[in-house]
Amino acid sequence: MEYSFYDLLKLLGSLALFLYGMKIMSEGLQKFAGDRLRKILTVMTTNRVTGVLTGMLITALVQSSSATTVMVVSFVNAGLLTLSQSISVIMGANIGTTVTAWIISALGFQVDISAFALPLLAFGVPLLFSQRSSRKSVGEFIFGFSFLFMGLSMLQVNAPNLEENPEMLAFVQNYTDMGFGSVLLFVAIGTILTMIVQASSATMAITLIMCANGWISFELGAALVLGENIGTTITANLAALTGNTQARRAALAHLVFNVFGVIWVLCLFPFFTGAVSWFVENIMGVTEMSVAVPFKLSAFHTAFNVCNVLVLIWFVRFIERTVCVIIPQREQDEEYRLRFITGGMLSTSELSILQASKEIHLFAERTHRMFGMVRDLLHTEKDDDFNKLFSRVEKYENISDSMELEIANYLNKVSEGRLSSESKLQIRSMLREVTEIESIGDSCYNLARTINRKRQSDEDFTPAQYEHIHTMMKLVDDALAQMITLVEHSEHPQDVDVNKSFNLENEINNYRNQLKNQNIISVNNKEYSYQMGVYYMDIIAECEKLGDYVVNVVEAGSDTKERKAS
Repeated sequence: MEYSFYDLLKLLGSLALFLYGMKIMSEGLQKFAGDRLRKILTVMTTNRVTGVLTGMLITALVQSSSATTVMVVSFVNAGLLTLSQSISVIMGANIGTTVTAWIISALGFQVDISAFALPLLAFGVPLLFSQRSSRKSVGEFIFGFSFLFMGLSMLQVNAPNLEENPEMLAFVQNYTDMGFGSVLLFVAIGTILTMIVQASSATMAITLIMCANGWISFELGAALVLGENIGTTITANLAALTGNTQARRAALAHLVFNVFGVIWVLCLFPFFTGAVSWFVENIMGVTEMSVAVPFKLSAFHTAFNVCNVLVLIWFVRFIERTVCVIIPQREQDEEYRLRFITGGMLSTSELSILQASKEIHLFAERTHRMFGMVRDLLHTEKDDDFNKLFSRVEKYENISDSMELEIANYLNKVSEGRLSSESKLQIRSMLREVTEIESIGDSCYNLARTINRKRQSDEDFTPAQYEHIHTMMKLVDDALAQMITLVEHSEHPQDVDVNKSFNLENEINNYRNQLKNQNIISVNNKEYSYQMGVYYMDIIAECEKLGDYVVNVVEAGSDTKERKAS
C-alpha cells in the first residue's frame, strides 16, 4: 500500500475541516439554543441512568459512538451539559456502539450521516445570511454540523486503508506466543490501529480478518478489541482541541473511562474471555470455528462495555475529579455555571431566597472581575494578548446575560411559593439587583469596545487623558467593591455604611462634569484630536453610567435594610 505526502495533506485537511466544524457548531449552539436545549438535555440527563440511556439512544440513532462523543464534547463546550452529565452520556455511547455492531451484523445496513451533510448546507446558506441573529445562529449550527461530519467521514476515507491491506499486519503472528505480554502488545496495537484508521468498526473488521486467517487466536483478538476502545477516544480528544477546559475534560473523561475499564478487564482477562467463549458455545450454541470467532468478538465487545458501565457508573464523581486534577481550570476559560442555585428549589422558599442571594453575590463578583479586565485592556500592547482579553470580556458579557436570566427565572419560581410579605418585597429588590448588575456587565463590554475602537485608530490618548481615565476607573472600582460588600452582607445590612456608596457616586458625577468641560477646552487648544476626545469622553461617560447602575444596586439593597429594620 502506497501512502504519499499528498495523501497525508488530505488527511490533515480533513482534520482541519473536522475541527472547524466542531468550533462553528459549538458557537452556533451557544448563541441559539442555550436555554431551551440546556433544559432538554438536563431533563434527559437528570441522573446517571438517564444519562447512560440518552447516550445509548443517540448512538443507536446516529450509529457512531465517535459522532455521539464529539457532539457531547460540543455540548459541554457550549455550556449545555455539565461535565458529570457528559460522562454518563459517553458511557451510554460506549454501550450504544455495540448495539450498532449487532444491528449491522444482523440486518446489514448503516446510516451514513455524512451523506446528509452536503444537502444540509443548502438549507443552512439562507439562514447564514439572515438578518435575524437567531436564524443566523441556526445557520452556523447547520454549517458546523455538516463540516463536522464531512470532516469525520473524510478522516476515515483519507486514513491509511489497512482494512483492504491486512497482509501488512501479518507480522503480528510472530508475537503471539509471549503469554500475557502478547495480550498487552495487542492492546497497544489495537489502540494505535484505531487511532490511525479513525474508525473502531474498521479496526473490528481488520481483527475479524486476522482471526479468520488464523494469524491470531480469539483471546488476542479480544485484546485488540480492548485497544480499539482506547483508540476510539482519539476522535473526541481531537474535537476538544478547539474547545474550552470543560470540553477537554469531557474528552479526557472518555479516555479515562475506557482506560480504567481495560485495566480491570485485563486483571480478569482469562476468566472474562473464558466466560464469553462459554456463553457463545453453550448458550448461543455456536460451535463452528469460522462462525464462532466473529460472534465471540462481538459478544466480548458488548460484554466489556456493558460491564464497564455497570462497574464505573458508581464512580462518575471520581472520574470527574480525576480529569479536573489532570486538566486544571484556566482563569481565562472560566465556565458559566450557577454555583448555589440547582435544578429544583430547596425545601422552603425562604431557604431558596438565601441560595439566590449567594448567587447574586457571585454575580456581582463576576462583573467586578470583568471591570478589572477592562482596566487591564486599556494598557495591553500586544495584539494577541489584547484579542484574548477582549474575547474574555465578551465571554463574560454572555455569562452575565445568562446569569441574569436564570437567577430571575429562579426568583420568579420562588415567588410563586408561600412567602411572607417581607420575603415577597425582598424578591422584588433582588430582581432589581440582578437587572442592574447585568447592566454593569453591559457597561463593561461597552468600555471594552470603545478601547478596541481607539486601538484601531492611529492615535493614542495623551498622558493627561490616561491619568484622568485611571482616576475615574479607580472611583468606579471603589464603588463596585463597596457594592459587593453590601450584597455580601445582605442578611446583615446594618454592618455596611451605604452612605459611602452615595458619596462615591457624587464624586464620579462631579469628576465627569469637570472632565467634560475640560475636554472642550483641550480640543479647542489642539491638545489632542477631536476623535480622541470622542473616545476619551465615551469612556468617561460610560464609567459614570456604570456608577449609576452601582448605586441602583445599592438602593435595592437599602430597601432590604429598611424592611429588616422595621
